[in-house]
Amino acid sequence: MSPKRPPEFDAWFECARGCEGRWELTEVIYKCPYCGGLLTVQHDLERLKRIPPQKWMKIFESRAHTTEWPYGSGVWGKRELVCPVVAEENVVSMFEGHTNLFWAKRLGQQLGVEDLWVKQCGNTHTGSFKDLGMTVLVSVVNEMIRRGKRVPAVACASTGDTSAALAAYAAYAGIPAIVLLPRDKVSIAQLVQPVANGAITLSLESDFDGCMTIVAQIAERDGIYLANSMNSLRIEGQKTIGMEIVQQFDWEVPDWIVIPAGNLGNVSALGKGLLEWLELGIIDRLPRICAAQARNANPLYLSYKTDYEKRDPVEALPTLASAIQIGNPVSFERAIAMLKRFDGIVEQASENELAAAAAEGDRTGLFNCPHTGVALAALKKLIARGEVKPGQRVVVISTAHGLKFIDFKVRYHASQLPGIESELANPPIVLPARYDAVRSEIFRQIDKRFGGRA
Repeated sequence: MSPKRPPEFDAWFECARGCEGRWELTEVIYKCPYCGGLLTVQHDLERLKRIPPQKWMKIFESRAHTTEWPYGSGVWGKRELVCPVVAEENVVSMFEGHTNLFWAKRLGQQLGVEDLWVKQCGNTHTGSFKDLGMTVLVSVVNEMIRRGKRVPAVACASTGDTSAALAAYAAYAGIPAIVLLPRDKVSIAQLVQPVANGAITLSLESDFDGCMTIVAQIAERDGIYLANSMNSLRIEGQKTIGMEIVQQFDWEVPDWIVIPAGNLGNVSALGKGLLEWLELGIIDRLPRICAAQARNANPLYLSYKTDYEKRDPVEALPTLASAIQIGNPVSFERAIAMLKRFDGIVEQASENELAAAAAEGDRTGLFNCPHTGVALAALKKLIARGEVKPGQRVVVISTAHGLKFIDFKVRYHASQLPGIESELANPPIVLPARYDAVRSEIFRQIDKRFGGRA
């Protein structure tokens, strides 16, 4: 495939490793044809710099939370910096993004860092941050189809959330979707989403890495468009998480962002968006990033412990944080590059640690998915080591809504998770329907839990 000089557009694919060549965003290409490395979307930043930073801020503020199509979306409100090549009428959006920052005041006080916030990325259409990347990818596919290019279907391998997002956005656009899931390794809530949205749903007797191998072969051999984060279009939507955090803090940059890490596309995306805003002058410094992995699926953590000299995949063991049960992450290389740029840290959490951290956060009003538990557990370690200071502003990325992982919650509070010490279990108390029995138990529990506050 020969590289082309771009026409008059503002963004294009190029090799993340620096090989020569540019390719249009509507071209079907996932890796550099010269070195086999991943691609990145490069924007014409010199052209974007013609607009002063203060004007960009006003533009983004004026679009936020409006019904103006498509700019009311948290992603498409930054269209010029995300994907300017899609015509407005071909955008496929559900007004994703603009998810709230939860001031975790009480939890922060308990942990020792009062300026703690949780970015609730699960408060979006399909319940995870994957909507942010999928709106861009499916919009580009829709643009390709409208231009007359044949795209028989869009496909992904998934641990649950990617398949839900692809199925929903493809259904909205009327584009066939195919999802490959590892059998019995995703929650029922995650499985039913692509089923309900009409996607061709295949449950394979494999893990995510096995599903990924097959879907990559299908994309290469059969012309079905690949929707995994190997496709750099996904990164462009997901990078708005960091941008949105800064905007929500009135254009101030937090000191730390802690993010769960599986296939590592989200780590790469977070850094990319903030670096672009730094170059445009919208921000004047960068936060530090902590990538948090489950100990049972921790190739990035093991690499970090060798100062990234070793970059070996692992066989991912079962983990409660099923969406990041990935032993051979696609975005390994570019995530490492981002972490180096952001003075980043990689931390891990055991199954007990992640379950306990999720439950502890729930006790302060959150409703955490297990992956958020991984990030919170990692944060606790950073605080204990003194790397996160009490007065610093910290944002934890919550990648999905807790309702997607009800089985995890139910089994935790029933003390039915093998090997997990459910110290904060709060099962329902069964009582006879008598006033005296109910009253007695109520005041006993108040005294036990709150020191006789009543």
